[in-house]
Amino acid sequence: MDRERIIVLFFFGFLAAITFELYQVLYPFLTPIAWAILLAFLAHPGLTQLNRLIKSRTSAAIIITLIVALGVILPAVWLSARLLQEAQNIYSEISRVSTAGGLDKVSDWIRHTHLGASAGAVLARHGIRLEDEILAFWVQGAKLTTAYIIQHGSAVAGNIAILLFHFAVALITFFYLLRDGESYYEALRELTPMHEEDKAAVFDTLRLTLSAVMRGLMLTALLDGVLLGFGYLVAGVPYWAFLAILTAAAGLLPIGGTAIVWIPVVIYLGVGTGWGVAIALAMWAVVTLAVIDNFVKPIAMGHGSGLPTVALFFGLAGGIEAYGPLGIFAGPAVIALFVALLRVYRRAYLRDEGVVIHASQTLARPQRRHRMRFRKE
Repeated sequence: MDRERIIVLFFFGFLAAITFELYQVLYPFLTPIAWAILLAFLAHPGLTQLNRLIKSRTSAAIIITLIVALGVILPAVWLSARLLQEAQNIYSEISRVSTAGGLDKVSDWIRHTHLGASAGAVLARHGIRLEDEILAFWVQGAKLTTAYIIQHGSAVAGNIAILLFHFAVALITFFYLLRDGESYYEALRELTPMHEEDKAAVFDTLRLTLSAVMRGLMLTALLDGVLLGFGYLVAGVPYWAFLAILTAAAGLLPIGGTAIVWIPVVIYLGVGTGWGVAIALAMWAVVTLAVIDNFVKPIAMGHGSGLPTVALFFGLAGGIEAYGPLGIFAGPAVIALFVALLRVYRRAYLRDEGVVIHASQTLARPQRRHRMRFRKE
């Protein structure tokens, strides 16, 4: 017995040590692996339908992986090209202003404003010329901008390289999960030391919760893109269709969300067209998002998960606080698993305890009746 106990302790201690080392190895890639798992879970129905047509699971997984890769790469390349073009236009405009007479025009325009005239009068009383201060401010700003670009340029390039590497890791993981994910799932179920009905309760709860969260996110993101895109179209925003797609994609982000897109659009309209149209678009965005986030999203996410709205709210908020962007899935999943384990405990222990008590009472009663009959005789 002592030898067997030592063997068991050694095995589980060695298993815990290797598990910790495995965690250390996979830690740099946990985020792309988690996103790959969620994307594979989301794309699994499409893989099933495509596999019926192609009859090759590997080919179907390759096609879906390529579609996902192109769906991320092509918009990113297009957006990068647009940003580069806009940056070049801004640089050309700054260079034009910086030429001879450009700063004089800016200074003249500032002096003719009410605030500029007041500031110029105050500075003149102290023997300071407003034109000199504007020129000094412009030169200092150019120096600081150049120094910042030189200092952080290598860091930005390094971050882009890391991002591309993690994207490649996520795509590779996504492909293997699509092709072999079901076998991984069944192996994990078999390794779980629980009764089959308890396994079904836990795994089905997790699956239903993730499906409900993803369905709610996709639905609300689609509504965000359609309704705000309609607002862009009515307001006369250029590239409104692309901005609507970008808004829908930003609606999937737990931090920032659609505000990343529509607030710059409102500012652009205010500066370029007029603040009346910009304020109208901002009001449309606020009202639309308030209705979607407070009514549509909880109903869509709560339907099918079995969680009350308040539990779903704390799962989303606490999950984002604890796990970052992945918390929008991890938070509700943790709460759903906790509820499932409580149900397993109630069914496996409280019910069994009740059965034992009931059996002991039924066994005791015939003995008492037997003793009474014996005394009577």
